[in-house]
Amino acid sequence: MIEIMDTTLRDGEQTSGVSFAAHEKLSIAQVLLGEMRVDRLEVASARVSEGEFEAVRRMAKWAERTGHLEQLEVLGFVDGDVSVQWIEAAGCRVINLLCKGSYKHVTAQLHKSPSEHIADIRFVIHQAKSRGMKVNLYLEDWSNGIQASPDYVFQMMDALKDEAVERFMLPDTLGILNPSNTYQYCKEMITRYPSLRFDFHAHNDYDLAVANVFSAIQAGIHGVHTTVNGLGERAGNAPLSSVLAVIKDQLKMETRLREEKINRVSRLVETYSGIRIPTNKPIIGEHVFTQCAGVHADGDSKSNLYYNDLLPERFGRVREYALGKTSGKANIRKNLEALGIDLDESSMRKVTERIIELGDKKEMVTPEDLPYIISDVLHHDNVEENQKIRILNYSLSLAQGLKPVATLKIEIDGEAYEESASGDGQYDAFVRALRKIYSDLGRPFPMLTNYTVSIPPGGRTDAFVQTVISWNYAGVDFKTRGLDADQTEAAIKATVKMLNKIEQ
Repeated sequence: MIEIMDTTLRDGEQTSGVSFAAHEKLSIAQVLLGEMRVDRLEVASARVSEGEFEAVRRMAKWAERTGHLEQLEVLGFVDGDVSVQWIEAAGCRVINLLCKGSYKHVTAQLHKSPSEHIADIRFVIHQAKSRGMKVNLYLEDWSNGIQASPDYVFQMMDALKDEAVERFMLPDTLGILNPSNTYQYCKEMITRYPSLRFDFHAHNDYDLAVANVFSAIQAGIHGVHTTVNGLGERAGNAPLSSVLAVIKDQLKMETRLREEKINRVSRLVETYSGIRIPTNKPIIGEHVFTQCAGVHADGDSKSNLYYNDLLPERFGRVREYALGKTSGKANIRKNLEALGIDLDESSMRKVTERIIELGDKKEMVTPEDLPYIISDVLHHDNVEENQKIRILNYSLSLAQGLKPVATLKIEIDGEAYEESASGDGQYDAFVRALRKIYSDLGRPFPMLTNYTVSIPPGGRTDAFVQTVISWNYAGVDFKTRGLDADQTEAAIKATVKMLNKIEQ
């Protein structure tokens, strides 16, 4: 069983521009511990601010009340008993003590000898234990230390291995490792100190954090550190969602976590952090369970040919089928099934052709657009076949302080006619130009009695517009509709349908 320590509320909060309010930290902690069942949670750094102290105090009160207090951990420093007192006063019982894991850090940053630093660490450990606190030990910059100064790393470990330390935590602080040397160095630590418990803490500077976690676990590491959505300094940390999937599917190992809750906590952290999840981010990205190509949707209907182990339902998601110019009938049928709509083959062909046509005009056709498209294509007033009247060209202009102008060229029974007019709006100018042509030909023109515009729910600015226009012609009331990404063009389509309708 692999142990997960999530550090979104400490290391993840070091993402540029991210600062969680106290109530936000509490909310995230409640979901991670109470719903996702994360093993441990690193929630803050000691001595940061009064606001941080209050946030930790509130989390500790909730955790003590609900039986999670031993799972809250706070980063502390080798500063005598200052961090220990801060953590104790905040109500927490576990300190993650930040020590120097490389010779360079000890000498260049602390200006101390290894033996002096070890003595200082021992003092803090004893201070924490005297207050009934548990201690985990970070070997900061361990990845550089094990490469450049392994003798120092082993000197530290030999001196501290018999102290009251629960876990020795091995951070790739600067994200310099790769899967090969991660395995090598973790294996060396485990082989040399088989009775100790080790964590691995990855950073993503080379986009290798998840791969390095994989190698660390293969080497025998007992626990790994993650952040929700991969938040963290620079390029971030190993994302909780991907680590869970890799442990289960690639390593065939288990955790205590409920992976079906990952989408909920990812969206919560996205909201509170203000850092958007990339649409193609594995497991939690908006589009990662969306099939675009029609051939994939067809394969999904035939023995799940394009499925892998990453089923969306595992992670609180559902599979979607995108609609657009690459859609085939299979994609469309999947969306129709979700809406409870059944179409015959002829209707499917017409709807498919219209979606491909509309897909050329915008990035994506959504499932919410689909009923509008079906209505536009299959409604009884669709008389596109055998049209007697066709729009050849039109130009609409809009200028501040001037009335809109429309120039129109139309074909009626094979003859072309052209006219221009101004109006109170672009569509009004179009209709006035059309009326001029009909007046010159001595043809009656219907009366527009009502004009409505609707878009699919969601309020997107790129949504399709359905325009429904009511007409009265020779005492008969009827409606025509048009669908397009542009409102005026949708109205023009509805008008052309009207003209062909009255020809019949």
